[in-house]
Amino acid sequence: MAKFTGVDYFDTDSLLSEEESMIRDTVRQWVDDALLPVIQEAYIERRFPRQLVPQMAELGIFGANLPEEYGCAGLNNVAYGLIMQELERGDSGLRSFASVQGALCMYPIYAFGSEEQKREYLPRMAAGEVIGCFGLTEPDFGSNPGGMITRATRDGDDWVINGAKMWITNGSMADIAIVWAKTGDLDDQSSIRGFIVPTDSPGFTATDQKGKLSLLASDTSELVFQDVRLPGSALLSESGGLRSPLRCLTQARYGIAWGAVGAAMACYDEALSYAKERVQFGKMPIAATQIQQVRLADMLTEITKAQLLCVQLGRLKDDGRMRAQQVSLAKRNNVDMATDVAREARRLLGGNGILVEYAAMRHMANLESVYTYEGTHDIHGLVLGQDITGYSAF
Repeated sequence: MAKFTGVDYFDTDSLLSEEESMIRDTVRQWVDDALLPVIQEAYIERRFPRQLVPQMAELGIFGANLPEEYGCAGLNNVAYGLIMQELERGDSGLRSFASVQGALCMYPIYAFGSEEQKREYLPRMAAGEVIGCFGLTEPDFGSNPGGMITRATRDGDDWVINGAKMWITNGSMADIAIVWAKTGDLDDQSSIRGFIVPTDSPGFTATDQKGKLSLLASDTSELVFQDVRLPGSALLSESGGLRSPLRCLTQARYGIAWGAVGAAMACYDEALSYAKERVQFGKMPIAATQIQQVRLADMLTEITKAQLLCVQLGRLKDDGRMRAQQVSLAKRNNVDMATDVAREARRLLGGNGILVEYAAMRHMANLESVYTYEGTHDIHGLVLGQDITGYSAF
């Protein structure tokens, strides 16, 4: 296959600063050189390519948009989004790992933690020395996280946590878990608080999720807490209510909106290259046929729209004007777009499209998970519906 050179029909590169383009190109090259040569085998073997973590840390990928004073890169949000785009161009599992580490674990420590917690954890997490996971979703509470039944109760100066979390990325490899639990009555969402839970704590167990048909190169686990005792210092003292974990999810969804574009770009680039090379009926490449040209034109059109959406969303975020509902629109649109592009690319590839040597089927399967996690496609539709009508339908 031809080397990836980018998909940029409307010259969105001209909207980027020199630094943003350089960061994108650096991560793009790393994905080509380090990730793509190993991802097929990792996917088939159902394992996360953990050997890449130190390289990702060296590139400054983890918590890249958090301040330099905590060992992070201090990049703007457009540059951060471009990093997520390139990681997911390689594989959704790699982008998921980075999103969880930065947006769902480092961000809550930065936003809700004490100065001591920030100094203790953020530099080591940026360096990839401490891996985190995010415990919000429960076996019976996905789209309704406020219904969680995990409890944290006071016992002297300590906290004791009991409960379970499900579909937790990085769960089996994590050193710490950011766990959300109710500290009051189960019907009191205002009592939700965040805790930093070392995974070697007595009573903590993480079990790999078996039977996945998507995100095979990603670590997904169930977490169980049985009388897990934590010191008072484990509490993220500035957290409070469901609003706190939802703020973290907004950060992660922002990265997903960019990441989905990367997956779509990979599928389109692969389909275009294949169409130019594949000859049928001894006549001409299939790229010269009407049906494939329209298919490619549709794919390119949707990718271009999503690229422009991402850049504007990033500028709004950097200006402090981004709203969570705008992130819902971008996550919803871009992931839906990417699933369609991946499916159409797989179809263009014909029988070869189901082989691991080609990326489309892997991206297509992965994106079915991305379509669902961090707020399902339909829930984000209801978030938008409430915002534009003023009426809540859920």
